Amino acid sequence: MSDYCENDEKSALGSKKISSLMLTLAVPSVIAYVINVLYNIVDRIYIGHIQDENGAAFALTGLGICLPIIQLVSAFSAFAGTGGAPLAAIELGKSEFNPEAKKEAQRILGNSSFMLIVFSVVLTAFFLIFKEPILLFFGASKNTLPYADSYISIYLLGTIFVQFSIGLNTFITCQGHARTAMVSILIGACLNIILDPVFIFMLNMGTKGAALATIISQGVSAVWVTGFLSSAKSAIRLNLSFIKPDFSIIKKISSLGMSPFIMQATESAIFVVFNSGLQRYGGDIYVGSMTIMQSVMQIIFVPTAGFSNGIQPIISYNYGAKKYGRVREVIRKMLFVNAVLTLTLVLCASVFPEIFSRLFTSDTEILAIEKRLLPVYIGGMWFMWIQNAAQTTFVGIGNAKVSIFIACLRKVVLLIPLALILPHIFGVEGIFFAEPIATTCSALTSAVLLALEYKDRTQEQE
Repeated sequence: MSDYCENDEKSALGSKKISSLMLTLAVPSVIAYVINVLYNIVDRIYIGHIQDENGAAFALTGLGICLPIIQLVSAFSAFAGTGGAPLAAIELGKSEFNPEAKKEAQRILGNSSFMLIVFSVVLTAFFLIFKEPILLFFGASKNTLPYADSYISIYLLGTIFVQFSIGLNTFITCQGHARTAMVSILIGACLNIILDPVFIFMLNMGTKGAALATIISQGVSAVWVTGFLSSAKSAIRLNLSFIKPDFSIIKKISSLGMSPFIMQATESAIFVVFNSGLQRYGGDIYVGSMTIMQSVMQIIFVPTAGFSNGIQPIISYNYGAKKYGRVREVIRKMLFVNAVLTLTLVLCASVFPEIFSRLFTSDTEILAIEKRLLPVYIGGMWFMWIQNAAQTTFVGIGNAKVSIFIACLRKVVLLIPLALILPHIFGVEGIFFAEPIATTCSALTSAVLLALEYKDRTQEQE
């Protein structure tokens, strides 16, 4: 299995059999996504088993309080990276009949890099200056604030590494270099898994050690990514001459990047609403339980997200090359694979919630909550695979308006209001009911929009 070369007479993205192409690109991407999510999940697993006089529950809850900031930092990397990479892939598709399109792809890479640098400086400064009031607003208590503060203070120093390792890696994937993109994440995640127990337990650094292990690992990954994009192996080169603002290109990147940004930024808002409500109606123990539930949901979502991200370049390239039959075939097969992956994992987590929960804690009170409410919380994931496929399709073809609508519907229009309203009716459990209701409604809406898009592509002349 080899990565694809821009010098091929006809790119494999536009000519190779769809099934084998999807397998070639998706498997490394799924592995990369699974490994990438280990960054924070491994932190939670280790921190959840810290032994000190206050117990591990406060430490785990403190890390949960930091999740909105971590998610927001990642959201800005998605804004520039996921917004720019599909545009670059479309231009590479056009280069089959327009050689000048490759230069446009390089300008897109340069402007995305410029945006990532600006985001890094602004985010680091803002959160370091206002971290304590922000953490208190996010639901920290006097018991959990010290843990949250110690973790995020160090984590923020590596913001530039997060931006580059996540944001620029999408430009490796969009060229069809799926294995290289996987390796860039594998290097950082494996290093994080090794360093976490060293810093947390052997050096007795606790939450500070978890954060330090994370930023060192992401720094190594960022160096790998930038090194590849600067080399002759990359079809689009990272060149200093292109890392300067071109606002017409930034506008295009922002338009398409707004959807994945909203998807992740609203996730941050959801963490805040959830943590604040759980603190008010249930206390620290419920905030800690939500940290575990969101981790389990990540485990369920990651395989389909990795699969969809891996095959998105096929959609973008063939859409740019006007090969709509291949676009339709990818959509059909993406729906099938997404359904199998998601439904299998949801079934396992629903039937055996305690097995998943024990990965993160041995606290009996938290485990009791997980056993009762985890199957409810992930109930909407039975349909989430449909929304994931729709989101991938609309981002892949550059349809920013519809992808933004889908992103906003579940979280802004449905989930946040439900999380604020339902606790007044059902108490603390109402917050857990909000997720499945919102996810089911948005997934069914996405199914209608995807069906209409598929019908439009069927009517296109190739």
